[in-house]
Amino acid sequence: MNATYNHRDWRWQMRHRIRSVAELQQRFPGLRSKMAGIAEEAAHFAMAIPPYYAALIQRADARDPIFRLAVPQAVELCDPPHLAADPLGEEKHTPLPGLIRRYGDRALVLATNTCAMYCRHCDRKRLTGARETALPPMALERIASYLRIHPEIHDVIISGGDPLTLSELALERLLTAIRSVPSVEIIRIGTRMPVTLPQRITPALVKLLRRFQPLWINTQFNHPRELTSEACAALARLADAGFPLGNQSVLLRGVNDSAKILEELLRGLVRHRVRPYYLFQCELVRGVEHFRVPVRRGLKIMAQLRRRLSSLAIPTYVLDTPTAGKIPLSAATIVSAATKKIVLRGPRGQLIAYPEPVGR
Repeated sequence: MNATYNHRDWRWQMRHRIRSVAELQQRFPGLRSKMAGIAEEAAHFAMAIPPYYAALIQRADARDPIFRLAVPQAVELCDPPHLAADPLGEEKHTPLPGLIRRYGDRALVLATNTCAMYCRHCDRKRLTGARETALPPMALERIASYLRIHPEIHDVIISGGDPLTLSELALERLLTAIRSVPSVEIIRIGTRMPVTLPQRITPALVKLLRRFQPLWINTQFNHPRELTSEACAALARLADAGFPLGNQSVLLRGVNDSAKILEELLRGLVRHRVRPYYLFQCELVRGVEHFRVPVRRGLKIMAQLRRRLSSLAIPTYVLDTPTAGKIPLSAATIVSAATKKIVLRGPRGQLIAYPEPVGR
């Protein structure tokens, strides 16, 4: 197998991910002076960067948005008290290992704790990366049994980690088990593989997924530079196969916190048949304080986007909360706003305090 073919093979990319500080320094020699902070942070939260995604980095420092998304930084060790390992309280809504149920008609299956890349803003750092494993067959059987005795669950989201890191055989077993439940009407796959490792979206994978329609695919492009020719080709393969495609971006400081950047991203997504679905306010998870954008700034950006784009390209700006679920952010949902926190009104009228970023 020659080197060119290797680079195009997703399994080669997975095997050759940058996992250690030594490998990172070899790829980016200019980082030598910053290695102490990077090493300390990499010891706390796992690092993995596929060669494909590493090649998108244009400069090896935090001013580069792709570098910022992929490479550990010392600022991730900032740990104010309002941040938590499990900011959405998922562990309280886990009736079985590998199954999260925060809503009545939906359930989330954590198929694996492996990702092609461990994004620095990830809200499941407590689960991913340290030991890369998949959902055992016995656990999958228990989840299928749970779904059968809860026919009110009509929508199952498969997430992780990234479920498309699984082999075709493992994916087939997973999807067969869930599709065997008569009350499950829709299956959704949450994946960042079209972004971080588009080589995974092979004709064989698409052929397999088509057997389990209706199946929706949501991905997460955060910056227009991620819309490479390889990524767009992967999206075309999925769209041509009939999968509805959605995108759930996260508003991230130093990455996409400007109307100009988001406009370019959103236009690109629609051009490639991907519907912008959500723009998430960054979760209150440990290690992300430097990524957080004040809600009031997010609202200003959304107002600018509405003046520039058609409604087809406008995502819903939301804050996901442990008690009220997803709250669409608008002037109407904000009861009061101050420098240190805002107060929101949830869908059932409850008041929710949300801390704004420290020192922003």
